[in-house]
Amino acid sequence: MSLLPLPVPDIFLYSIAAAAILIYAPFLLVAYARVQIGYEMLSAPRAMFDKLPAYAQRATWAHQNSFEAFMIFSAAALMAYVTGVNSQSAVTAAIAFVLARLLYSVFYIANIPILRSLMFGLGSFSSATLFYLSIVISIK
Repeated sequence: MSLLPLPVPDIFLYSIAAAAILIYAPFLLVAYARVQIGYEMLSAPRAMFDKLPAYAQRATWAHQNSFEAFMIFSAAALMAYVTGVNSQSAVTAAIAFVLARLLYSVFYIANIPILRSLMFGLGSFSSATLFYLSIVISIK
């Protein structure tokens, strides 16, 4: 039923794995900025936050927000997996979440708030769609 050459349940699981990896993508920029500041500050990484350049501060916030969004999405994708949701809408929602979260971090770090907010909304809608489809399937 999917346009991808994978079974729908696999797409849910791979999207969870991809979303988990994306949590740490913004942190690569934070690590780079920390090294630029100097190794002596590594003993107190939270104290160095104010010394980070603006892009690295935004990357930190994107990283932190990714944990919050991941918890909701992973529950929604696992619920779809367990209830046997098997629709193109669910596949689209799972893939859209991953792409939206990737772009969310890019737009956050680049300081483009309107696009960042749109990606946050799309990711949230994707998670809500998976919850909705799972509930509809389980009621039938």
